[in-house]
Amino acid sequence: MQPVESAVVAYLDAISSPVRRRDAEVMIELMRRTTGEEPHMWGSIVGFGEYHYKYQSGREGDAPAGGFAARKSATTVYVSDGVGAHAELLERLGPHTTGVGCIYVKDLTAVDLDVLGAIVTRSYAALTDGTYTKRAREGGAP
Repeated sequence: MQPVESAVVAYLDAISSPVRRRDAEVMIELMRRTTGEEPHMWGSIVGFGEYHYKYQSGREGDAPAGGFAARKSATTVYVSDGVGAHAELLERLGPHTTGVGCIYVKDLTAVDLDVLGAIVTRSYAALTDGTYTKRAREGGAP
């Protein structure tokens, strides 16, 4: 295992659920592999890389290009380009629920990690290809 930022280690150490802890460790390795980036804390999100966004409203900023959080009820995988952009892959993922820009997985052993890796890879590529101008709810198949 490669070294991890101390704040990420502290985050992992604070996860009380053995399932969430195991899933967080799996997500770190999956996201390292798919993004080529090291994990860093962005608030309560373990983020990988970053992207710049600028919306038509003029609002702009930076955010993690890939990320997850070990929440109490599920592991949340962030896909800021919107879950709609990954509909066909989500059909093959396994048990999960979604929000506009989030995939919620209760147990990573129940899903296809290759499919999850493909989703993360695609989302990361979309977000880091220049300045991103869409909101998650606008993402999806053209």
